Amino acid sequence: MNASVAFDELDLYVWEGKADILDRVARCMSSFDVEVIRADDRFMNLPDRPQPLRPSLAVMSVTAIDGGLPHATELLQGMPVIWVGAATRERDPRNYPPEYLHILPYDFTCAELRTMVAKLVRQLRARAAEAPAPDALVALSEPMKALLAEVDTFAGSDHSVLVQGETGVGKERVAQLLHHGHPTYGKGAFVAVNCGAIPDGLFESLFFGHAKGSFTGAVHAHRGYFEQATGGTLFLDEIGDLPRYQQVKLLRVLEDGAVTRLGSATPLRVDFRLVAATNRNLREMVAAGDFRADLFYRLAVIELRIPSLEERGEADKIALFKAVLAGVLGEPLLQQLGEAPHWLTDAIASTPFPGNVRQLRNLAERVGVIARQTGQWDAALIQRALALARPVDAAPAAAGLERRGWNAGERNRIIAALEVNDWRRQDAAQHLGISRKVLWEKMRKYQISDGEPGVPELPEAPEPP
Repeated sequence: MNASVAFDELDLYVWEGKADILDRVARCMSSFDVEVIRADDRFMNLPDRPQPLRPSLAVMSVTAIDGGLPHATELLQGMPVIWVGAATRERDPRNYPPEYLHILPYDFTCAELRTMVAKLVRQLRARAAEAPAPDALVALSEPMKALLAEVDTFAGSDHSVLVQGETGVGKERVAQLLHHGHPTYGKGAFVAVNCGAIPDGLFESLFFGHAKGSFTGAVHAHRGYFEQATGGTLFLDEIGDLPRYQQVKLLRVLEDGAVTRLGSATPLRVDFRLVAATNRNLREMVAAGDFRADLFYRLAVIELRIPSLEERGEADKIALFKAVLAGVLGEPLLQQLGEAPHWLTDAIASTPFPGNVRQLRNLAERVGVIARQTGQWDAALIQRALALARPVDAAPAAAGLERRGWNAGERNRIIAALEVNDWRRQDAAQHLGISRKVLWEKMRKYQISDGEPGVPELPEAPEPP
């Protein structure tokens, strides 16, 4: 195996606790394009902590967590985790659940660490290349059937596609369908980029790449998104958020089919299928001078519009809900619980979801967690989750929360965790992946009374249009 390929462009979050492993991990990975990031309690709980822009893994010492393994993985938001110190060479790792068997002894060697990182990177990239999840393909409604027919028609085209739709309708899922449906580009990488999350000053490095030594800290050559997508599909999400001065740089690459890394004078040919997505009206932005007309016409050779969940109707809502629920619970537990009761599916059908599929999926996952932890369709707790999902006029309340420095979403999650765990603070803290002390501090901050029945949830601030 060529390790330089396996470790190409990777972020490694290290949570060391009382164990001194950060420097050891950094030394072991120093020969590769790997950024080693200290991810302690303070970092992980920052509300505005930087989101990974590259494939990411975590290396975690068991001394860093207070609670079970599942709670730590929830806090790391699904990143693959390598546990250090979870098993010594004399201890049998088979005592751990199979999904948590990425285990290294405390006295790991660099070779052991690199081998495990390479294995997880391969798994991470294999998952990224998989076809969209089954819930993305639910299409009982006529608008969705028409969309999938268009996707099937245009998937084999080499031309650029602009996917439009409200926030949360599943634009990336449609982009994946287009990617996997192409006979040539579908065999390559699917590189997804959120254009609204590109840090100022990093556009050129992230998109064009850089040569080794091109600036302070450039200890390795770096392939940009254009190179990474060559032979596959480049998906530019939130393209309407790309600043105008960056739009012209994107246009030049689309016209020339070549990029030059920062610090290099050698142009490199790139060839990819481009799919862009937005929830904004690009035609209006062109008319207002906020989006380049020439770039718009390069992007919108083919235009697809995804219907909102309300347009799709009740049948799609229920089918999507059941598909996500099945994924959360798993077949054995779902058989034990039985079908979701009619009162639950009726509630799903009648609930508006302004956040579309993303909001419905969040609710289905929440209901799944309740059912898994209680072993039943607990009407009281599920009704509470349903109440949280119902839209309210949140603007006045949200303004008040902002003045207090409150995060309504976090407050509501804390209340839900306390409810599920019968207001046992230790269990609720483990459920949230935080310490009991941090939970107590947050309860004081958000004025949540310990065990007080009927604590009102606060409306979350609406998403900007």
